[in-house]
Amino acid sequence: MNLLLDTLVFLWWDQATALNADTRAVIADPANQIFVSAVSIWEIAIKRRLRKLDFRGSAVTAIGANGFHELPILPIDAENAGALAWQHNDPFDRILVAQARRLTFTLATADAAIRAYANVAQMWVG
Repeated sequence: MNLLLDTLVFLWWDQATALNADTRAVIADPANQIFVSAVSIWEIAIKRRLRKLDFRGSAVTAIGANGFHELPILPIDAENAGALAWQHNDPFDRILVAQARRLTFTLATADAAIRAYANVAQMWVG
């Protein structure tokens, strides 16, 4: 399975908190490819600067250290995110959904607003 972690799931994995055993097993399974979007790195950087998040070190380094893959944001992702027929104003979440849809990845999330969006494959971790 190709699994795209939303920002919170990535943070929980990296900090070894809040994820249940089943979710940890799916992420740790070497048969699965795990991706972290550049939009999550951007979100982490912004929230750190605003002092809304205590994340030490480099999020980019953490992707590699965890054996995950970086997922760049493409112009088509931005265009698709803006065009989603979905009443959700968080631009970070909109990009994640657009990327998961374009690539037919499963989006691992604990976000109820994403969970309510039925047009993307999801793994609920909340």
